[in-house]
Amino acid sequence: WKEEAMSETLINKRDQAFVLFEQIGMDRLLSGNAFCGLTGDDILMMWDEAEKLALHVFLPAYAEGDRLGCVFEAGHVRIPPSFHNGYRKFVEGGWLCPTKSEEVGGQGLPLSVVTACAEFFYAANFPLLMYPGLTAGAAGLIERFGTAGQKDRYMSRLYRGEWTGTMCLTESAAGTDVGALRTRALRLSGGKYSIKGTKCFISGGDHDLTPNIVHLVLARIEGDPPGTEGISVFIVPKVRVREDGTLGESNDVQTGNVEHKMGIHGSATCTLNFGDHDECIGELLGKEREGIHIMFNMMNEARLEVGMQGLGHATAAYEHAVAYAKERIQSAPVWEMHNPEAKPIPIIGHPDVRRNLLWMKAHVEGMRALNYYAAYCMDMAAVAADGRERKDWQGLVELLIPVCKAYCSDTGFLVCSKAIDVYGGYGYCSEYPVEQYLRDCKISSIYEGTNGVQALDLVGRKLGERGGANVVHLFGLMAKTIQETMKIPVLQKSAAVLGESLQALKEVTEGFAALAKSAGFLIPILCASPYLRILGDVLLGHFLFEGAAIACQRLQEIYQAEGVEDSPGRQRALVHENADVAFYQGKIAAAKFFANEVLMTVKGRCDAIRMAERAPLEMADESF
Repeated sequence: WKEEAMSETLINKRDQAFVLFEQIGMDRLLSGNAFCGLTGDDILMMWDEAEKLALHVFLPAYAEGDRLGCVFEAGHVRIPPSFHNGYRKFVEGGWLCPTKSEEVGGQGLPLSVVTACAEFFYAANFPLLMYPGLTAGAAGLIERFGTAGQKDRYMSRLYRGEWTGTMCLTESAAGTDVGALRTRALRLSGGKYSIKGTKCFISGGDHDLTPNIVHLVLARIEGDPPGTEGISVFIVPKVRVREDGTLGESNDVQTGNVEHKMGIHGSATCTLNFGDHDECIGELLGKEREGIHIMFNMMNEARLEVGMQGLGHATAAYEHAVAYAKERIQSAPVWEMHNPEAKPIPIIGHPDVRRNLLWMKAHVEGMRALNYYAAYCMDMAAVAADGRERKDWQGLVELLIPVCKAYCSDTGFLVCSKAIDVYGGYGYCSEYPVEQYLRDCKISSIYEGTNGVQALDLVGRKLGERGGANVVHLFGLMAKTIQETMKIPVLQKSAAVLGESLQALKEVTEGFAALAKSAGFLIPILCASPYLRILGDVLLGHFLFEGAAIACQRLQEIYQAEGVEDSPGRQRALVHENADVAFYQGKIAAAKFFANEVLMTVKGRCDAIRMAERAPLEMADESF
């Protein structure tokens, strides 16, 4: 399948362009002075380069990375050989830190543009992408909180890809509960610290890609208070760095093992032991006891990246499933069941397969719009000159990020599962790629804060920020979409379903406080995950109908230009001749299907939350 896939795109570039330019309206962002005259043509050129690298370098290493995995011998890790070339080409292409300023080696590009480009890499080989992704994250924190010396010693080499970086938060007894960590830091002379402890599940924790790995390690300085308020973060290189920048001796960072995982086999997930011989030296990053604050400065982008992982796997699985369904010949059509002479047809002609494919298409395109819009909001918050405007954009970011991370990771997995269903038994075999997409996608619902934690963050913190102003703003944007689409005859009936869904969502959101008072504060916590799923569904409905309204307008323009505005039959025929007509008709079909298939269930699920069923809370442990 690898060679076959290389001749195809893993992403619908037409939909990428639609979301950024026709739906979100990137012109508003590019028209300012923040991005130095960047044009739409520049973006298209970057997409082409990203696609070439993804298809011709990243993708051929995907199955091999899964098959060979990471090898742990004599305390060291070797990653799949083909990953070396992919990493090198990625760095040489300027993809490691393109949103950063030119002063630190970046290109000053908008996050929304880079997110769209990166979708190719997410779809082609996510385990390989993890190495530079983590490196950029570590370098970004050193850039923001490090001293001039730390930036010179570590940040510059990380941004150049000469070294790689990691984030070392998790311990065996301190996963979600980060404040329970046991790693200690003892003050030494000269502003250095002796680091001692063990971290687990560290992505990219050890490998042979680069001669040094810079770990950012959460630890508690001896004497500091328990919990998250007593945590600091330290720069701990695998190999010590001399004052002149050259590498010195080992820094007593030992690899304990490499995890054998369900997926992402090419990503080295390690247990790291710091200071087994009391010779591990770290440097404080930022101020003491600000470790959690520092780490959370990268969380929004990191969680958007996880949402993009879900989207990347989903879009690749969907594109493969569509291609397979058009080629796989199996069974006569159901309407010919009594005709012994009937010939088998491509399975895309069978109703149930078509239903699965449209379910996948609607969710993939909705997730793409959601993630791109979240990145766009980050860009607009960064360039906004007015303080109120900046708060409004940032408020949308705070609401959308938990949904991007949790909804897109969960839904990405479901899309991969449906892709396997389209393939049938072949999809369950490694002969085809969709089973690997499913295995690699699953981790996205677990790391960077489990999806249950994202839901608790949404309900417990994000809904109430700015006195609820962020929620009012978001709901207002969705209401505007409903008002506009209700004016379009072909969308009116389905748009009404979106309107009913938004109303049900507003009522359950506004009723959370009263529900907690009447049924107990644990009910909103118990219902946090279902609520996030509902919000995600309504958001996707909003983006799909927003896109469908634009599609209706574009179709009318095309029909008028072709002289078929009064001929439905000729309009239907045009879909086979005009790629834009086919694309826009697909946008309308996806929105209408999503309303009937998904949004129809929203009111019932909101009613279920209001029922305040306490069975999971009251059931005895022994009854599970």
